[in-house]
Amino acid sequence: MSQHDRPAAPRALTPRLAASPYSWGVHAVPGAEVVLPVERVLGEMAGLGIAATELGWPGYLPLDPQELRATLDAHGLRIVCGFASLALHGADWDAARAQAERIVATVAGAGGGLLSFELVGDDVSSCRQLHEDAWARLAERYAALRQLAAQAGLTLALHPHAGSLVESEEDVARLAEHVADVDWCLDTGHILLGGGSPTAFVERYGDRIVHVHLKDVNAALAARLRASELTLLEATQQGMIVPLGQGDCEIDAVIGLLDRHDYDGWLVIEQPYALAEVPAEGEGPVAAMRASVEHVAQLDRERAAAANPETAGRGR
Repeated sequence: MSQHDRPAAPRALTPRLAASPYSWGVHAVPGAEVVLPVERVLGEMAGLGIAATELGWPGYLPLDPQELRATLDAHGLRIVCGFASLALHGADWDAARAQAERIVATVAGAGGGLLSFELVGDDVSSCRQLHEDAWARLAERYAALRQLAAQAGLTLALHPHAGSLVESEEDVARLAEHVADVDWCLDTGHILLGGGSPTAFVERYGDRIVHVHLKDVNAALAARLRASELTLLEATQQGMIVPLGQGDCEIDAVIGLLDRHDYDGWLVIEQPYALAEVPAEGEGPVAAMRASVEHVAQLDRERAAAANPETAGRGR
């Protein structure tokens, strides 16, 4: 094969890695009360070579855009995304809109590019129970929310999320049927927690994925959580969330499928952690995150070698 015939190496993954305070246990799991200081979390994040962070729990990182930017600049980090839990179909649209506006102002003002949200309910327990008038209202308000984000220079992404109204494969399909132009935040862990397949999600909706959370999950413990045999805190404490490559979310296959759909955005390692006490320096969440970063770095090396086997062979 000539140099001109050789396929181009896939885009490197490591420079696109981002993280979230949730991965350091910051309000990630109800009942886990230990919260690490901002300076420690951001310092450990930057020490792993991660380039950016999500906003995480509103109020943990500064909500004033200039203060947020200064806080992140001190660690060489940038903001990627904010997250909101919104009831778009309910009676109180003004409250949902105001909540979104606050996060949009923070993220856009600090230089971020995206708002993701989960769809939550007020008077219904499942997306499948929505009446047709509620679906129409939801679609209309999704369009309004998308315009709100776009006016601030942000992309909007709906995040299928365990415990939300869009959780299972059936929920996702029903939402996509009623909101044809929806863009998605793929969270590999939450897709599996909802009983779905992360790879099947990418195969079906890959062209509409605009943001990615990489999370790996022990499927057996996830099944016990779905069956209400364990609480989220218990499942997390027993090791339901594991470093990338050590669970059942088929992370490497997901990344390969994202390549096929030309996804070139951020890859946020988000692996919620439940802290019972403050860990020693270098231990706890940062150790789990380091294992995930190393897995992605190894995948980068393997992808580069596959694209250029002659160079890989000379390096042995």
